[in-house]
Amino acid sequence: MTSAAIARPALAWIVLCQIIVVLPHLTRVPWWILTVYVGAAFWRFQVLRSRVELPARSIRFLLGVGGAAAIVMSYGSFIGLEPMVGLLLVASALKVLEAVRLKDGYVLVCLSFFVCTTEFLFSQSLPVMLYSVFASVMLVTALILLNQRPGTRMTPQAPWLAVRMLALAVPMMVVLFVLFPRIGPLWSVPSKTGQGTTGMSDVLRPGEVSKLGRSADVAFRVRFDGDIPPRSQMYWRGMVLNRFDDGAWRTLDWRDHPASERRLQVPEFSGSPLSYQVIMEPTLQRWLYALPYAESETTGVLEAWDYRLMVLNPIESQFGYRVNSWSNAVIEPVLSAWRQQFELALPEGLNPRTRLFMRELVKTQSSPESIIAEVLRFFRTQPFYYTLTPSVIDEPDFVDRFVFESRRGFCEHYAYAFVVMMRMAGIPARIVGGYQGGETNPLNNTVVVRQFDAHAWAEVWLSGRGWTRVDPTAAVSPARVELGLEAALSEEEGFLADSPLSAYRFRGIGALNWLRLRYDALAWQWQSFIVGFNSAEQLDLLKNWFGEIKVSWFVAVLLGSWVLVLAPLTWFMARQRRPAGLLASERDFVRLRRRLQQRGLTLDSASTPNQWLEQARVVLPSTDPLLQALERSVNDLYRTPAQ
Repeated sequence: MTSAAIARPALAWIVLCQIIVVLPHLTRVPWWILTVYVGAAFWRFQVLRSRVELPARSIRFLLGVGGAAAIVMSYGSFIGLEPMVGLLLVASALKVLEAVRLKDGYVLVCLSFFVCTTEFLFSQSLPVMLYSVFASVMLVTALILLNQRPGTRMTPQAPWLAVRMLALAVPMMVVLFVLFPRIGPLWSVPSKTGQGTTGMSDVLRPGEVSKLGRSADVAFRVRFDGDIPPRSQMYWRGMVLNRFDDGAWRTLDWRDHPASERRLQVPEFSGSPLSYQVIMEPTLQRWLYALPYAESETTGVLEAWDYRLMVLNPIESQFGYRVNSWSNAVIEPVLSAWRQQFELALPEGLNPRTRLFMRELVKTQSSPESIIAEVLRFFRTQPFYYTLTPSVIDEPDFVDRFVFESRRGFCEHYAYAFVVMMRMAGIPARIVGGYQGGETNPLNNTVVVRQFDAHAWAEVWLSGRGWTRVDPTAAVSPARVELGLEAALSEEEGFLADSPLSAYRFRGIGALNWLRLRYDALAWQWQSFIVGFNSAEQLDLLKNWFGEIKVSWFVAVLLGSWVLVLAPLTWFMARQRRPAGLLASERDFVRLRRRLQQRGLTLDSASTPNQWLEQARVVLPSTDPLLQALERSVNDLYRTPAQ
């Protein structure tokens, strides 16, 4: 059977399916891979039209080697998630050029299923799931066409049958989703990308954060257990940047700390915490975002030396975690001599004008608090401007140029300058990178934090009060903190420049904005209850249902649930395949045959009704009512149109 040729409708449908499953990968694979797909499909259709021949084996071999070489040239090697997926795409496209028999068609469909599945390695969002369901329907339709009789034309019944077949698999899918043990991966495939796909970086230079103001992509979503705090209090702490090196602020690795400095001081806090759940988009970074001071009981979430949350492995898919935050926490009320020296370190000889300015300012102030207040007043009263497109300052004395000449900058410019000024005044200070604010969705009371909410601010250390947040941007543009970046910079051309088709742009249209918020609420449900249903969530659910979980008992429940699902499905499918009922003449003939057998007449089941009638005439007299009834039944049977 598998050696038969692929019917033209089936082959054309398979080629269409290949294009469908590769479309979601277009934004992450080199452009030439799509060219391979289009070229292979065009060649195959020309073969169907008898205009060209299939390529020879030697040509197919050269195409395969060339595709593998192109993968290495594009990615640098085969090691990594992207090159492996790219190699699969190239192999799937070139397979079309040798597909002749049914077995080749089955291989193509299986490859397409694999390609469809690889999309979940990069995104598990709701649109990706819906698109994958559509692709699965198309691929099951291809299998149906492969199994049709030669010469059968394509009809709408095939896709409808595919939908019914997939619908029958839903109950078992639900059982496996809820009950089947979630076992961690036996190995991991490293991603080729060396930087985060979205969001803040662990290196801050002037202009780095302002780039994110061009994007409306979601960074993370939050749902609070209680009331949502004011926007001005939502400082989502991510990275702590306290090492100045080559004109950039970086995070100090814990391995660079002396052994005596690696142990955290227990913060001082009181009262009930602010509890919430965060679902973060993939960043390929290890840090998490939370309001200070944060603790998390989620498995795998750790607390770093600078009191930020992090995980051991880069976040390559949507990641959910729960957080408790205490806004009144006193973090490190006592700072060691080594830490004070490190948090005051600055390169010698840079920014002489700012150094002189701070030296004169310190002479007139009596406390660190008053120095901070004077610097903020300086930012507030002098002609500083908050802008998404500041002037480029590419020189070592950045702070001098910014503070006394350009005075146009984004949040990282003000945080950069403020921390340098604080260190010049002898006040330990550092930059904190993260997000500020977020949009509240009134449909489900979640807070959506987008890339343009990226923000940088400062933390200063005050004796007895520990690390204290100071946001110099708020002194220049209070609207940025109180109302968000949209209110502060909505008139600038660069705002959302990288998201021209984002639904956020149409929030001013009532119906479209309602649809946007409704989709976002649905996306939260999908991420929290489906994507976020991990092994811990599964175990908690089963304990709530059944109490204590034992291995033997769990296996019995799993197998029993399969029986409960499969038995009705089997019965339903058996009913669907039950042959049509007999006609009235056929039922009469069956009864007469049974009566003849009771008379002792042996009838071969392979014989025709006429042959049975001839045997009955030999045994029974012509006046026998049974023989007469059999003659009438045979006549009626042959007069009835066959069904």
